[in-house]
Amino acid sequence: MMEYRKLLLGTIVALGVAMGGADAAKIKIGVVLPYSGGAAQFGEQIDRGMNLFIKQHKAAFGRHEIELIKRDSKRPGGDIAKNAVQELITRQKVDMLTGFVFSPNAMASAPLITQGKVPMVIMNAGTAWIPSLSPYIVRVSFTMWHAGYPMGGYAMNKLGCKTAVIGYTNYPPGKDSRNAFATGFEKSGGKVLEAIPMGGPRQVPDFTPFFQRVKNAKPDCFYIFVPAGNHAVAVVKTYANLGMGATGIKLIGPGDITQDTKLQSMPKEAAGMITVHHYSADYKTPVNMAFVKAWKEAYGADTTPDFMGVAGYDGMAAIAHAITAQDGSISAAGTMKALAGWSYNSPRGKITIDPKTRDIIQDSNVHKVVFKDGRLMIEVIDTFPQVKDPCKANQIGKCK
Repeated sequence: MMEYRKLLLGTIVALGVAMGGADAAKIKIGVVLPYSGGAAQFGEQIDRGMNLFIKQHKAAFGRHEIELIKRDSKRPGGDIAKNAVQELITRQKVDMLTGFVFSPNAMASAPLITQGKVPMVIMNAGTAWIPSLSPYIVRVSFTMWHAGYPMGGYAMNKLGCKTAVIGYTNYPPGKDSRNAFATGFEKSGGKVLEAIPMGGPRQVPDFTPFFQRVKNAKPDCFYIFVPAGNHAVAVVKTYANLGMGATGIKLIGPGDITQDTKLQSMPKEAAGMITVHHYSADYKTPVNMAFVKAWKEAYGADTTPDFMGVAGYDGMAAIAHAITAQDGSISAAGTMKALAGWSYNSPRGKITIDPKTRDIIQDSNVHKVVFKDGRLMIEVIDTFPQVKDPCKANQIGKCK
């Protein structure tokens, strides 16, 4: 009887090992997003995207349970986010960190990520060189170069813009977007007449004096980067109020300035704007149409996902893959290994994590704003397929 019991116990243990371990793990995920203040709209998008994935794909986490521990980063600047990250690592003992709308917040947190050996999955912050700040950072969103660099070449070669003025919000993503567009535009033979810093990200400035300066300079194109949201609406309204379209100055930029959640708040003069971006709720693919339908069912018919919402959704898909690939035993190095080369059929299209840079590879689409069926909407008129971050690909500046 004793020998039989030993044999039975050994069989159960072996079966448990074969099934991936005896116990399911509880994974603690620290989420750092702006849940209050002017940027709360961004945090809400990412939060909703994460929650929708969890609701739809419970089996994606295998037998493991996840706990989201949320902290409010409130604003860009880095101090509040850094303190939140420190508390999440040291007191809450989180296994992973995610969120991070603003680049300064991710930058300030990077040393803590390295020191604590806690993996970070960035769901928005787009300054190109952020992953180089820690070996434990991976990004599922975009870089400013995914849009700015191809937009530079497209403006010169397809839009006929031989001269351009750049206007940008004066913080790291704005400077990065400025550099990306200027590099692509000048490489194609265009001339940047001027680059104008236009205030900071916290408060929406009065854009009128900046835009009047551009109007007087008479460039063929005016490339704009501002944070999405209220900044973007103010850009289009100022462009319309000054009658800049009638002078032949084309308003172009990354898709931040045609954010889905703000498009209907813009004047009809937004029609004709050209941007480069990786997502719009108007994409007519089966995967995206199903995603948008599910979003509206979950959050209301008058709501819509935007590029931050889809990043929250895709980011949670990446986290689920990392958890199951490690069978719940999470490490920073293991998470990076699990996500290296990971691909996913996202509502935005195919996405892949570049195993060399830990950054995203995705289509960069040329968007045209059109007025159709009584509303402003996005049409895709061209595509740059499966773009690797051009800053790293070309070894430019801090991306070397």
